[in-house]
This record gives sequence, structure tokens and C-alpha cells, in this order.
Amino acid sequence: MRHALASLMGFVLAAGLITQTPSALAQPTPKMKKKKKNEDKEPVTQTLALPADPPPAIVAETNRLTFGVSPLSGKGLLSQQTRDALKVLMQGNRQIVRLRAFVAGTGDMRRVQTIVSEVFTEKKMPLPVLTTVQVSALPMEEAQVELEATFLDRKVVNPDGVAFLTAERAPMIREAVDRLKQASEGATMQAVTCYLSSLDGAEAARSAVAGVFPQAAMNLVEAQRAPREPFASCEGVARVETGNAAKSTTRAAIVTTPKVVFSGMQMAFGKQDDDVKLAFDRLNRALQSANASAKVVAAHFYASQPDILSKLTGLGQELFHQGSLASAPLEIDGLPSLDASFGMDAIAEAAN
Repeated sequence: MRHALASLMGFVLAAGLITQTPSALAQPTPKMKKKKKNEDKEPVTQTLALPADPPPAIVAETNRLTFGVSPLSGKGLLSQQTRDALKVLMQGNRQIVRLRAFVAGTGDMRRVQTIVSEVFTEKKMPLPVLTTVQVSALPMEEAQVELEATFLDRKVVNPDGVAFLTAERAPMIREAVDRLKQASEGATMQAVTCYLSSLDGAEAARSAVAGVFPQAAMNLVEAQRAPREPFASCEGVARVETGNAAKSTTRAAIVTTPKVVFSGMQMAFGKQDDDVKLAFDRLNRALQSANASAKVVAAHFYASQPDILSKLTGLGQELFHQGSLASAPLEIDGLPSLDASFGMDAIAEAAN
């Protein structure tokens, strides 16, 4: 009997009729984990917004314009130096309406526009117009960028207008400074930029400028690595003094209109007449989009090749339709695009 019962139990187990022991049957059935809502959905790819482009042109009140230059720094590379320069310039709660960046060294100068856009966007401030050019060197070892800024002050500082004085080439720095002094007669210089064939005599150049224009912010750059001959050319911006009857010439643009329009840099691609005219047309449209009048009063032309610069001044008077245009052809090392033949920016009177 005992053997028969054992055989029966073996048969039942083999047939799978009893699969769990009593203790196992007493265990509760584990609950299935519920999936969270949207767990099976693929996460959405995050894309960073591209930095905003600086405006092609901007309007500012003439009587509130002030000017400054960032301090030089040899700390870090181009990106850090640009951010540090902007940090200094943005102190004082003044709006920056125009920036001009002089970049030296091997850094990618296109980074300047990206950083300017990022910094101003982070601070929720309107972007300024921007001109960026490459020069051979700056007067500090390891310095890679210097920024010139045009501010909009909170109070009236130029009740009688502003003079924009273009650079005139001279063999020596002292002669260039003397010519700038003659052109600025009746105005108080606020900022001076000197383009030099070499910075070997930078301290002497600094002393020459400071001796004549002690109140002016100063910027010295070595324009090109291999100039054809020694040269110096100095330009500036000045406050017109009360009662001064100065008029605009080919060396000085006197702006007394309530508002003025600044453009960013417009580059040309190609040296043929049609290429040049196209660039002028784009710049004119940019100025008009900012409510500029038909009168362009001053312009800068930047190029590394002297052959294109030699004809731009005359073309500017023709294509801007201004016989008294104050313009300056400036030899520099490079532009943000390797394909660009030259770059230019302009200043115009705003329409009433």
C-alpha cells in the first residue's frame, strides 16, 4: 500500500498536476509595475536657438552719444578677452549702439559676433551694430581684441552736435596727429584711433596723441603685417563746441541733426564694378531700413589690398550720392570672410 501511494504521487508530480508546495501557494502574486504615461515615447530632441544677428543699422540720438575703448587684456584667448571687454564696456547702464572690434592673433574673428549676440541676449539688451576687422597686432603682448564702443548716454552731452573725423595717411605719427587736430578745430576730441605700420614706437605714439588730445579715449593698432611703407593715420570723434560754425568736409562730418544712423559692416565679394555696386546698394538699403535720410556723411572702407581701396573713396561719393562724403580707406589684415574683397560701414543723418 505504501509503495502504491508513492507511485501515485510520483505520477501526479510528473504530470504537472501539482506544481507548487503549500507554502508557495500561500505567497501573494507579485503586481506588475505600471508604466508611466508617455514612458514609451521617444524624448523630443532639444535644439539650441542660433544667436541673433546684429542689426544692419541702428538709430541713435546725436546729442546723447559718447565714446569709449575697452582696456587691453592678455588673459585667456579671444573668446574670454571679448567677454571681458564687453563686461567693462557694459558697466554704467548705458546702451551700446555701435561696436567696432579689432582682432589680432590666430583666433577666429567670427567668434566676436557670436559672443556679442550671446552676451547682449543674456542681458536682454538690444544688440548694437558691429564691425569686425583683423589687424596685425595690438599694443599688449597676448592681447587679441580691442573694442570701440559708441554709447547712448542717459543725458544730453552734445547739445551742438558731433564731428566724425576721418583718417588721413601721413609718414609719421606726429604729422597724423597734427592733421587730426586741424580737422577737429572747434571740437573737443572724445576718442582717437590710430592705424600704424608698426607698434615698435607705441609709447611714443601714445604720448603724441595724449599730448594733443588729453581727454580722448585712445586706440592704437598695427594695421598690417607687411606694409608697403611706414605710415600712420589717425581718426576720431569729437563734441562740437557751442557757437562753432564748422561744416562737413571730406575730412570731417559734422552731424547736428537730432538723430544719426550707424550701419554695421557690409562686405563685398568680388572687385568688379557690379560687385562693388551691389555692396553699396545693400548698405544703402540697410541705412534706409533704419530711417536714414538720403545723406550719408561718413564711411570707412576696409581692405587688405591697396588696389581696391584706391578707388573706393571716389566710388563712395558717386554711389552714396555725396560729393562731400568724409571717407577713409583703411588697410587692414583681414575680414570675417576670406572671400570678401572689402568691407565698409557708414554714418548717415536720420530723417526727421
